[in-house]
Amino acid sequence: MSSCRPGVRALSVLLVLVMTTIPSPASGDVTAAAPATRPAPARDPNLPTLWIVGDSTVRNNTPGQMGWGDPIAELFDRSRINVVNRAIGGRSSRTFQTDGRWDQLLAEAKRGDFVLIQFGHNDGAPLDDDKRARGTIRGTGEESKEIYNPITKKQEVVHTYGWYMRKYVTDAQAVGMTPIVLSYVPRCPRPGGALMTPTTAPTSYALWARESAEAAGGRFVDLFGILWAHYATMTPEQVKSAYFCDADFTHTNEVGARRNAEAVVEGLRQLPDCPLAGYLVAESRR
Repeated sequence: MSSCRPGVRALSVLLVLVMTTIPSPASGDVTAAAPATRPAPARDPNLPTLWIVGDSTVRNNTPGQMGWGDPIAELFDRSRINVVNRAIGGRSSRTFQTDGRWDQLLAEAKRGDFVLIQFGHNDGAPLDDDKRARGTIRGTGEESKEIYNPITKKQEVVHTYGWYMRKYVTDAQAVGMTPIVLSYVPRCPRPGGALMTPTTAPTSYALWARESAEAAGGRFVDLFGILWAHYATMTPEQVKSAYFCDADFTHTNEVGARRNAEAVVEGLRQLPDCPLAGYLVAESRR
């Protein structure tokens, strides 16, 4: 005779059923991991939402690394606005769209929402390699190239970085959101590299982000310029030690992520008639 009482046996069966019916995170999807900061409160449908899209410099679940899109939530009054970080590591301005993530965000967004958009770190990759196939054509023109995508096993027309960035702006405006494009955060200056100056003119993706936002009628924050001016007050070794992870010169540690988040808010405050100014917590309005 079994020693398990009927009630205990029923409870055990119920637990097994519950555990086996809970869906597991999709394999390889880094968004399945919990963010490094405290869990965000549930999204209040009665409040506007600030959406954030980008790559691993914006959201990062690797131990010892953090993107600015998580700690920036603490700089907003979340009793007045939701903050939802939809950034995902490894994506470019192209693949965040072709993955279907942008369309999903548009389907969830509502009129009166806001979206911060930062891409550039991964756009210089190959267009059709068999590892990621995530690159975009350099520049902001209307050039395109048809490729066979070895990841999706389909033909695909690839556009310029600027084409994708303009699409973010126009798509967001079409559903009643306010889009704000940010130039990408700079990588850590290399020891012994070119001399840093606070007035170094942005080039390539930092410049193209500005041009794309302006061409599409969106707002722009020069996040690259704000941070580069700050880095210029330090040696490359000091920047690396203070703000970046040990593994590379691209991804920030928690201190760096919080510094980048503060730089985003600094840039937002500089916008004429900044639409997000009223949602910042008191400490962030100074």
